[in-house]
Amino acid sequence: MFALASSSLGRVASRRIAAGASSERLFHASSTALEKLNVEGLAERVNLEGQNVLMRVDLNVPLAKDDVTVTDDTRLRAIVPTAKFLLDKGANVILCSHFGRPKGEIVETGKNGRLNPVVPRLNELLGVNVTKVDDCIGPDVEDAASHLTKGDVLLLENTRFYAGETKNDSTLSEGLGKLADYFVMDAFGTAHRAHSSTAGVADHVDLSAAGYLLDKELKYLKGAVDSPNRPLCAIVGGAKVSTKIPVIESLLDKCDSVLLGGGMIFTFYKALGYDIGASLVEDDMVQLASDLMKKAEEKGVKLVLPTDVVLADDFSADANTAIANATEISGDWRGLDIGPETMETFREEIAKSNTIVWNGPMGVFEMEPFAAGTVGVAEMLAEATAERGAVTIVGGGDSVAAINKAGLGDKVSHISTGGGASLELLEGKVLPGVAALTEV
Repeated sequence: MFALASSSLGRVASRRIAAGASSERLFHASSTALEKLNVEGLAERVNLEGQNVLMRVDLNVPLAKDDVTVTDDTRLRAIVPTAKFLLDKGANVILCSHFGRPKGEIVETGKNGRLNPVVPRLNELLGVNVTKVDDCIGPDVEDAASHLTKGDVLLLENTRFYAGETKNDSTLSEGLGKLADYFVMDAFGTAHRAHSSTAGVADHVDLSAAGYLLDKELKYLKGAVDSPNRPLCAIVGGAKVSTKIPVIESLLDKCDSVLLGGGMIFTFYKALGYDIGASLVEDDMVQLASDLMKKAEEKGVKLVLPTDVVLADDFSADANTAIANATEISGDWRGLDIGPETMETFREEIAKSNTIVWNGPMGVFEMEPFAAGTVGVAEMLAEATAERGAVTIVGGGDSVAAINKAGLGDKVSHISTGGGASLELLEGKVLPGVAALTEV
């Protein structure tokens, strides 16, 4: 069913709850996650001592203006559990990653350059001296890999120095496969790409497994939507409805309620015949927004649109602001955040739910006057986790930046490390980097 968020605008009180839903606070790991070999399963199947393991990771960290200093080591820390597990098993770990978008050219420094800047911090995090080579395939790299001894760590060069990387080039895949006996995929953020280092290489090693990071992502994201503890609530925000259409359509098939925020809501308002003033709108998506509301009604899913918004007379942190009913926007005013009445309605819906998935901010949270909606949702998820044991998942992109900005990143069940990969999993798509792994 379709509903506006306010009782004054005819809130629809009923909602669909799956018959026989469990009262437990946890969902079951999805079959998709369990069908693929993970790193612990790999260690049970084979003796890893002295064996080369190629580990695909995501080392795309931000650099300071000096092009040398790592300013945020989150992604480096994320690889530690899997790497240390392999090292503890006596394996020789060969780290493999792209860095930026050099587009097949060798770039010496900067955000598209060599991986040299990450080496000092990796040394500290892994507790070993990481050896780096200046290529990712070829005789010199093969020689370095062949001389690794128990517990060594070798870092390959930026895989995207080869144009074939993003085309899943078989020569590059084969070259990477020559370096190791086994492959561990732990770069969830690139798992939705069929690249040589994420998917193709799996055809050239004995066994391929998911690392801890990837395995956790699969269990949380797939488990949340495939086997949730109901009621399942999804909160979807962001500027454009066009980028979220597939995920909204998929969630309408799986959720009990879907709460919408962000700039996309004005396309829905226009579909309802509301004046939206100078707010962001995608005119070519208006009919589709109407269709989504109709689909929700047909499926008995509660699709909740904000009933009030924070308006501004300019896209600026210094703009004049006002709070208005969704039906009372006009002139040069534009909506940049959800309003306080909507916040309370969202709070009520979240309080009813045992599994909550959030993707996309509620407003222009980068500007303080329009951050309350996004920060408020972050606080509601943290509260649901702490007080009720609800499973709360923040799915990639701006919503991750928002919850970290609010200082609540460690207060939810799971924060996804992948933007596009998170969306594609929620859409129900099969990720190439997962499909390539060895089945259990």
